[in-house]
Amino acid sequence: MKTRIEAAHRSEPAPPIVPLQRQVLSGATMGTRYAAVFYAPDVEDLGGLHRDLQATVDAVDAQMSTWKPESALMQLNRAPAHVWCKVPGELFAVLAAAMEIGLLSDGAFDIGVGDLVAAWGFGSQAARSDEAPVPANSSAKQPAHLCLELDYAQERVRKLAAVNLDLSGIAKGFGVDELARVLAAHGILHFLVSIDGELRAEGGKPDGSPWRVAVEKPQTAHRAVEGVLELTAGAVATSGDYRHFVERDGMRYGHTMDPRRGAPLADGLAGVTVLAETCMAADAWATAMLVLGPRTGAALASRHGIEALFIDQVLVAASDPITTPKITKEN
Repeated sequence: MKTRIEAAHRSEPAPPIVPLQRQVLSGATMGTRYAAVFYAPDVEDLGGLHRDLQATVDAVDAQMSTWKPESALMQLNRAPAHVWCKVPGELFAVLAAAMEIGLLSDGAFDIGVGDLVAAWGFGSQAARSDEAPVPANSSAKQPAHLCLELDYAQERVRKLAAVNLDLSGIAKGFGVDELARVLAAHGILHFLVSIDGELRAEGGKPDGSPWRVAVEKPQTAHRAVEGVLELTAGAVATSGDYRHFVERDGMRYGHTMDPRRGAPLADGLAGVTVLAETCMAADAWATAMLVLGPRTGAALASRHGIEALFIDQVLVAASDPITTPKITKEN
């Protein structure tokens, strides 16, 4: 009996430690590229993982692109008002999040700006003109969160008024979250995924160090780093009016629309970086904060507990208190 007890308590040898290897996968999506940097044991089916990553961003693009006439979003845009439209679950989730953030931001984030985007020379339906359009009468137009009705039980949407939806301020963030979901489903615990300036981190690096994410200087001449954020987990998105713009009548207009004015942001040189649990939320809030500006935006961020960093050549404002986005200046 004693022998049996001793055998029962005999410790098993520890399993061998499997070293984690750094891997990088990337591909084309939404007119740009996605990237996934991760640490994992030797992945037997790296090609399968790559196909899953590509498939998930392709699905987002197929549902939410304004450049694909048959995307689910464009079909919804063509649908008449007051008619229920069944939409894919992913698109429904993005529309629901967009409406919530539109409400919380007092309309600063508005996905119903498709006509404005086109009129000012951006997007797939861009109007071609050297003259700046007359700003729309924004007071006569309701924001998208007041123009859409959602049926959560059946994932249906209907428009209560004519509205042209554009998800460019939130779809890439959702795509990043989808990349993160795929990696987690494959059992990968340490990763950094990105599409353009939208990123999401998980697990830090295996040695315990955080992921380092560069924050770009708001300037048009060339790309330069303003500073570096260190992330263990969470999402970060940056919006700026200095990279994509048009010049009309001697003025420079950014691609971000100010739905309150019925016109794009003009002659600014600023960037806003937002941290959140999901990249979809960070993406949309970064757009809203850019529209609101540092004073109003920082106050709103503080009120809703959003961590935001406003940069206009120098640090202009930050939401208070600001805990995660500690920026390390680059010399």
